Amino acid sequence: MNTKTIVLAGALTPLLFGGCLVVPEHRDRNVVLVPPLPAIVVLDTEPYYVTGGYHYHYQNNGWYYSRSRSGPWAPLPRDRYPKEVKYKHGGDGRDGGRTPGHQGR
Repeated sequence: MNTKTIVLAGALTPLLFGGCLVVPEHRDRNVVLVPPLPAIVVLDTEPYYVTGGYHYHYQNNGWYYSRSRSGPWAPLPRDRYPKEVKYKHGGDGRDGGRTPGHQGR
């Protein structure tokens, strides 16, 4: 083998084996990537919004999310909040001061 062949093989080897690397999957079960809400959310008579397989509940200027309308509910990270909340029927979205799944909170 000549030097050019060895140098070329050395340069290409990482590219060839790079696609074959196996990395064990490690996921923190507490980390959930929830899709952000659209910039404007229009709520109907109840303060619930459903999109992307998630249920969202708007309560006291805060958002909560769950995979199911029955919960369990978790606070939505603020970077996922919409810029504006509107109501179809001009309501104010009040629901007695309760967070979904949590009485008297």
